[in-house]
Amino acid sequence: MKKFIIFFLALVLATCNLSARLVKVLAIGNSFSVDALEQELHNIVEAGGDEILIGNLYIGGCSIDRHYDNMKNDKADYSYRKIAIDGRCDTIAKCTIKRALADEEWDYVTFQQASHFSGQYDTFSKLPELISMVRKAVGSKPVFLWHMTWAYSPDSKHDGFKNYGRSQMKMYRAIVDAARRAMADNPELKGIIPCGTAIQDARTSALGDDLTRDGYHLSLTVGRYTASCTWYGVLFDHEVEGNSYLPKRLNAPQRRLAQEAAEAAIKHPFTITEITD
Repeated sequence: MKKFIIFFLALVLATCNLSARLVKVLAIGNSFSVDALEQELHNIVEAGGDEILIGNLYIGGCSIDRHYDNMKNDKADYSYRKIAIDGRCDTIAKCTIKRALADEEWDYVTFQQASHFSGQYDTFSKLPELISMVRKAVGSKPVFLWHMTWAYSPDSKHDGFKNYGRSQMKMYRAIVDAARRAMADNPELKGIIPCGTAIQDARTSALGDDLTRDGYHLSLTVGRYTASCTWYGVLFDHEVEGNSYLPKRLNAPQRRLAQEAAEAAIKHPFTITEITD
C-alpha cells in the first residue's frame, strides 16, 4: 500500500508539471519594459502555475528609430536582461538585437515606442522595416506583439509631455490612436499588450490618477504590478483576477483593483473601464 501511495503521488506531481505552460518572451524595449517585466511578472506567472523566461533588451528612452538603426547596423548598445525560469536574473552588457534573438527559441517578441513618442504616429515610420528585419533574423516561430505604454502623471515634468498639451487624457487617447494604426499597418503584429489602458483603468479607482514614481515611470508598488498583470493575462490567456501573488508592498484591496484594471484592459484594450471600489 505504501508503495502504491508513493507511486500515486509521484504520478500526480508529474501530471501537474506537464500541465504547466512555459512561455519565452523577448522585449525589444526601454525603461518602460523594465517597469512592466522585470519586477513582478515572474512571481505572478509562478502563482498561476506556469513558467516564464523573460528577455529584455534595454536602452533607456529607446525609440523605434534607434531600435531600427541598432538592428540594421548590428550595434551592441543594449543591456540584455534575462530572467530565468527560476527567477534568477543575468545581464549581458553591450548586446545586439540579433544576439538576443538567437539566444532562445522565443514564443513572443514585443515591440514598443519610446514613451514620449508613443502617441505620435509620425515617429513610427521605421516600424515596418524593424519588424521585417527581426522576422528575417528570428524565423517564423515567435508571435509579434505590440506593447502599448501609458500616459504620464497629470503633473509630470517630462519634456515630452508638452507634445500632448500636458494632458494625461490627451496623451492616452493619442497613444490609443497610434497603437490602433500600428496594428492596422503591420499585420505581423498579432496582438497587443494594453498596459496603457490598464494603467488608465486603474487610475479611475481609489488607486489614484498618478501610479508613477517620477511622473512617467510606474510606481514600484501598484503601477508595476498592474502592468505585469496585463502582460500575464495576454501571454498566457489566463484570467488575471484571483491570482494569489501579493507583493509585500501591496495590500489585498490594491491587488484586487489592479487585477480588475488589467483584466478590463485585456478585454477592452482601447477603451477606459471604470473600476469600482
